[in-house]
Amino acid sequence: MIHSKEMGSSTESHGSTIHVPLHTCVLKSRTSANRLFAIVYSFAILSLLYRHCIALLHSFTIVSLLILLADAVLAFMWATSQAFRMCPVERRVFIENLEHYAKESDYPRLDVFICTADPYKEPPMCVVNTALSVMAYDYPTEKLSVYVSDDGGSKLTLFAFMEAARFATHWLPYCKKNKIVERCPDAYFKSNNSWFPETDRIKMMYENMRVRVENVVQEGTVSRDYMTDEGESEAFSRWTDEFTPQNHPPVVQVLLEHSKDKDVTGHTMPNLVYVSRGKSMNLPHNFKAGALNVLLRVSATMTNAPVILTLDTDMYSNDPQTPFRVLCYLLDPGMDPKLGYVQFPQIFHGINENDIYGGQLKLEFQIDASGMDGLVGPSYVGTGCFFRRGVFFGGPSETPELNQDHLVNESINSKEVLATAHHVADCNFEKQTKWGTEMGLRYGSLVEDFYTGYLLQCKGWKSIFCNPKRPAFLGNSPINLHSILNQIMRWSVGLLEVAFCRYSPITFGVKSINPLTGLCYAHYAFWPIWSIPITIYAFVPQLALLNCASIFPKASDPWFLLYIFLFLGAYGQECLEFMLDGESIQRWWNNQRMWTIRGLSSFIFGLAEYWLKFIGISTFGFNVTSKVVDEEQSKRYNQGIFDFGVPSPLFLPITTAAVINLVSFLWGIVHVLKQRDLEGLFMQMLLAGFAIVNCWPLYEAMVLRTDEGKMPVKITLISITLAWALYLVAPVVF
Repeated sequence: MIHSKEMGSSTESHGSTIHVPLHTCVLKSRTSANRLFAIVYSFAILSLLYRHCIALLHSFTIVSLLILLADAVLAFMWATSQAFRMCPVERRVFIENLEHYAKESDYPRLDVFICTADPYKEPPMCVVNTALSVMAYDYPTEKLSVYVSDDGGSKLTLFAFMEAARFATHWLPYCKKNKIVERCPDAYFKSNNSWFPETDRIKMMYENMRVRVENVVQEGTVSRDYMTDEGESEAFSRWTDEFTPQNHPPVVQVLLEHSKDKDVTGHTMPNLVYVSRGKSMNLPHNFKAGALNVLLRVSATMTNAPVILTLDTDMYSNDPQTPFRVLCYLLDPGMDPKLGYVQFPQIFHGINENDIYGGQLKLEFQIDASGMDGLVGPSYVGTGCFFRRGVFFGGPSETPELNQDHLVNESINSKEVLATAHHVADCNFEKQTKWGTEMGLRYGSLVEDFYTGYLLQCKGWKSIFCNPKRPAFLGNSPINLHSILNQIMRWSVGLLEVAFCRYSPITFGVKSINPLTGLCYAHYAFWPIWSIPITIYAFVPQLALLNCASIFPKASDPWFLLYIFLFLGAYGQECLEFMLDGESIQRWWNNQRMWTIRGLSSFIFGLAEYWLKFIGISTFGFNVTSKVVDEEQSKRYNQGIFDFGVPSPLFLPITTAAVINLVSFLWGIVHVLKQRDLEGLFMQMLLAGFAIVNCWPLYEAMVLRTDEGKMPVKITLISITLAWALYLVAPVVF
């Protein structure tokens, strides 16, 4: 935990000490206010729970029990969330001081891992742009290697990278000569950057490559017309009739080798290697974790760099200086030797003005991460993370070539090296080994990144959150609601696998790391249980209102003020955090609306899916989030219009809650006008009214809209039927 206000470093030169810090770290100014608020709010929560218990002892009802359950879960989730707020820090690095600590020749080698799985959901040109952006780093090219994992085993992806390797020989020198900052070709050419004499020629080359790749993807095969030499023909010959995405031998293809390949100016190129791991229908693949572990082994046999960067398909580099920011920590002699990784935030481009789907996940990826940074460091989020290779190895490997101190002296394209690479990429290699349990990324959860980061910190490794003003990486966020909810449902299943495993953060984590960090991990591991209080408060008070039953204190009762304080305190604290981080109130509002929507969809279904899987009824597989952008969806998204458009069961609880809240609010108004008694039902009216404001995009989609993004009629009718059924059953409870 950070106790001092500032951290830095110094080095010695010619017998004198030079105080040139590589980085600083300071507590955020709001820390004291956070701690004081946590104390006050804790007493308020305890008072509320005390009131519930007393009420239950006097009169036990199902409704009072449900409200107690909802508030108990809310109290637990709030308490765990406060761990992020106890020690938030801000960091700054000084790249210009690196020269005092190491020469360029002393910089560690860097292996970059990029994962893709489906050429139709993750277009190859998207992966190519990510790879080109990191190949163009301002880093010594002889120390840089890029490995692309194609888990779909597609020759379309291999063809795209053959094209990319040729284009890179022009793109890299163009970027470095003209000091281009935006080195993702697609992003660069779409922006209005200054044009240079050769820009039009480079852009024409890029467009020709893009057209060739997209034509091949559209045709679904690589015809001989697209092959430029016998080497390419030989590479594609491995795709026989027996070769399928789920069943095929490993493919390791060296596309660029720094010791042989040069760019058009005669400078060396970084290594570029295509990897498609072997697969068998009879063996588990362990999804992305399995793919990354293959890259760990293949890279160990070829380059074995001590530093590794993992990236998602669409998370391209936005700053060519990023590796040097990492070196400011890794090369600091005063840094804790247990520093295992440096995590950059996930930041997305293309988010509309008000972020209607909360896709930026500002709280999760930035605000909470800075809170964990003041403890032992943030969690691994699956992309934009620089690791020390040593964190993935629990000890000496069974295979000498995989030892982290193994020196690779042969050409990466030699028969011996390629044979070893194919061997370690085979689907049978991990049998009876420690891979996935004590070595590599950990298996056992669909959120392999979160689980791996957590277990690494349980073993004593620490991490750092690096959040520069210019985002180091930019990615794509889904622009339709169904894709977002599906993605979060998958995360929910994986998080619950961590919550209820033998290493549960709430028991094992608080002891193995420290109590606050354990609570941070517990907060996200139990993330899906938000659905319990959200569902109860979305239906129970409203159904009680329809039956003229008062379940909260009257407006004149002092306990009423406690409810108001708790409501405003929780929402106010989060709103303030958003605004202090430079976000608008409208973005915060949309974020809290999506919290409710997630609670009534992704979290409910994720919770159900986990328990079905637990008892052996369901097996949730990894479903790749599509990166393909539909033009009409994109237009609606940019206009700030919600896109429902898919008759998905995920929408049923949300729309049913929208109907119940609207009807109950209208009924409450009628009742108040008749009885002239608002005091007893005020809290329920307030909740229903708040829900109606939050649900306004749903009412529009259900009634007012005619475009393709409207709520399917089928979903609307089923929701009305479910709401009617709940109304009929409610008198039994109330």
